Amino acid sequence: MEEIISLDNVSYIRNGKYILKDINWHVNRGEHWVILGPNGSGKTTTLNMVNGYIFPSQGHVKVLEFEFGHSSIIELRKRIGWVSSALSQFIPTNDYPLHIVLSGKFASLGLWEKVDDDDIARANEILDMLKIRHLAERKYGMLSQGEKQKVLIGRALMNHPDIIIFDEAFNGLDIFARHDMEITINELAEGNITFILVTHNTDEILPVFGKALLLKDGQVHSQGDIDDMIQYDNLSDFYGANVDVFKHKDRFYLSLADTKN
Repeated sequence: MEEIISLDNVSYIRNGKYILKDINWHVNRGEHWVILGPNGSGKTTTLNMVNGYIFPSQGHVKVLEFEFGHSSIIELRKRIGWVSSALSQFIPTNDYPLHIVLSGKFASLGLWEKVDDDDIARANEILDMLKIRHLAERKYGMLSQGEKQKVLIGRALMNHPDIIIFDEAFNGLDIFARHDMEITINELAEGNITFILVTHNTDEILPVFGKALLLKDGQVHSQGDIDDMIQYDNLSDFYGANVDVFKHKDRFYLSLADTKN
C-alpha cells in the first residue's frame, strides 16, 4: 500500500520542553484514522507538523511525496484539506461561501488570486453536493455553525485533496447539525481521500474510521485497529481510570466503571 504520512522518531521541543517525543506514525492511502487524546496531549502539534506549519526538532517527516526540508510546503498544504471550528474564527464575517470554497484551491484564507470559469464551476458543484448552493451569496457571519462547517468542507474539497483533517469538527454543533455532518463525512469517505479525525470524545468516532492513534503527554500511548484501541484494558490504562466501553450501532460510548463492588 502507498504510504502517505510518515513520522519516524519525531520529537518537537519548545522552550526546552518536549511537546512531542519519539512519535512513530504511518498512514496508508485510503485509511481513515482517529487521533484521540485529552487537551494538551499533542494532537494539534501533530496536525501542525503534518501540514508543515512546524518542523520536527528531531526525526523525519514525509507527507505524500513531500519530504520536510527538501520540498515545497506551500504545495503540500494545497493537497491537504482542513476542517476545524477554530479555523472559522479567521474567516472574515463578510466573506461569501462561494469565495471561501474557491480559496481552498490556494490553501489561503481569503481569495487573493485569480480564478477561472472552471474553478467557479467546480466550487458550485461542491456547494450543490453539500446541499448549500443556496448559501453561496450569504455572508459567512450570517450562517449557523453547522452551515459554516459545511462551507469549510467545501473549501477542503476544492483542490482535490489527498487528505482531509477534521479537527474537533463537531465542536459547537447542535444535535441536528452534528447528524448532518456525520452523513456528509460518511458519504465523502466512499472516495479515495484519507480522513483524519481529531477528537477527545469517542462518541464522535464514526464507523468509517478503522484506525486510531492515542496520544498522551506528547507521546504515542498506542495505535492500531480501532476495535483494539477502543476497549476496556487499553482505555483504562490510557485515561488512568477504569472505564467501561459500550458499542452500539458501531459507535463507541464510555462511562466510568463502577468500582464500588
